[in-house]
Amino acid sequence: MTVAPPLKSLRDSPDLRHLRQIIAGLDEGVILVDPDQDILWANTAALGMHGVDSVEDLGATVDDYRQRFQLRYRNNHKLNDADYPIERVVSGEAFSEVVVEVAVAGEDEPRWVHQVRSLVLTNDDDEPECLVMIIQDVSAQFEAEDRFEQSFNANPAPAVICRLCDLRFVKVNQGFIDMTGHDRDAVLSRTVYDIDVLERGEKRDLGKERLAEGRTIPQMEAELSLPDGQTKLVIVAGQPIDMGDQPCMLFTFADLEPRRKAETQLRHSEERFMRTFSLAPVALAIGARDGHRLCDVNEAFTSLTGYSSAEIIGRPLGDVDLWETPALRHAIEADIDAGLPIRDREVRIRGKDGDIIDCIVSTEPIQLDDEACVLWAMRDISTRKASERELVNAIEAVMKDTSWLSRSIMEKLARIRTPNAEPVGVGLDELTQREREVLALICRGLDDKSIARTLDVSSNTVRNHVARIYSKIGVNRRNAADAWARARGFDGDSIPHALHLKAPSKEIAA
Repeated sequence: MTVAPPLKSLRDSPDLRHLRQIIAGLDEGVILVDPDQDILWANTAALGMHGVDSVEDLGATVDDYRQRFQLRYRNNHKLNDADYPIERVVSGEAFSEVVVEVAVAGEDEPRWVHQVRSLVLTNDDDEPECLVMIIQDVSAQFEAEDRFEQSFNANPAPAVICRLCDLRFVKVNQGFIDMTGHDRDAVLSRTVYDIDVLERGEKRDLGKERLAEGRTIPQMEAELSLPDGQTKLVIVAGQPIDMGDQPCMLFTFADLEPRRKAETQLRHSEERFMRTFSLAPVALAIGARDGHRLCDVNEAFTSLTGYSSAEIIGRPLGDVDLWETPALRHAIEADIDAGLPIRDREVRIRGKDGDIIDCIVSTEPIQLDDEACVLWAMRDISTRKASERELVNAIEAVMKDTSWLSRSIMEKLARIRTPNAEPVGVGLDELTQREREVLALICRGLDDKSIARTLDVSSNTVRNHVARIYSKIGVNRRNAADAWARARGFDGDSIPHALHLKAPSKEIAA
């Protein structure tokens, strides 16, 4: 039986010194391993990537290396002995870009992240002469990716990331899940064709073109379809990024649904306001604070002033010559310009026909379509002012004829005291002489007993007279009888003088 000769090691070759000189200054870490699994040499970069100062600290053999350094994948699964990159190198396996986390034996947390590839150097007979493990320290890159991952997931702003090669979503944060109601796993198994993040976008064609080119997608309004069949108004934008050397697109969103609901409520509120404005029985007008130009008037305003809406809308009140005097116009406009509300101010305006109208004017600052406006309210008080003038004239007439004062004023007083009483047609001449005497003493303020002593009759007789008086004149109280009598000019002074003599002074005073 022929025994195969042992593999010739680079250890016995003068080329090892030259190889070490070549790779000594490389930024990448290089570890040379003999086919018999001895670690021959490592450059300075490789030693630094393991936190050691010499090749002996790496370990004399592959087994020593496994004892001193514990490796695991990025998903936290520990590597089996046969899966160690140095073991795979020794076995002659060619591989590239294996990423592992490296921890010093006895420590739980890894210190470095290495990206490893292999190289096999052969001799003239094409036999393995030296095994090479080439290492790149990608710790900073993965730390940055970890920070991005944490920031992406914690960011309340909704966001998703898709790969540009197949447009499949590879990351989705909680903000997007909360905003749309999609299931996380369902999103990650779909593409932008399934969940169209540019759906009904105002610049959708531009967005699709930029997505295909891997370029920035400008902000645009879009309307996302939700799992429950509803839609949500959003602002979406896209930013190209790299993840693990793969070109991706980061989509970020701003939820506009609260704004849309607020705008809808505002629109409904304005619609209700305009309906109320149009149908209000009080004359109302809306004017711009800038220039005091009228923007709208209701039907009551046109009825009050005589101007149609076409004649007055768009014109300043000063041009319409609505105020009675220029001084009044300037005073009111000065208050409006100063931001002062007007409350129940009596003014006089001039209608289209030239008639002067007494009004009470009030104003209130309002906002309509983001424009500062003024709501005008005008109430016609011409009738009230006419009544006041009639009252002044009546008082003046009274002062000239005092005989009319008691009769007319007392009749009004009686109507005020008993506004719902039915009118009674009974007059003083329908009362007997005795009943008029009793009524006169009632007007003097005497009670039944005092009246009985004054008239020298019994109390029962007085009560009977009072009852008949009440029945005839339609009252049921003494003060009502007193008011009825005084309204007819009968106040008790016309009773016979003899009654005054009989009335006890003490009781009369009472």
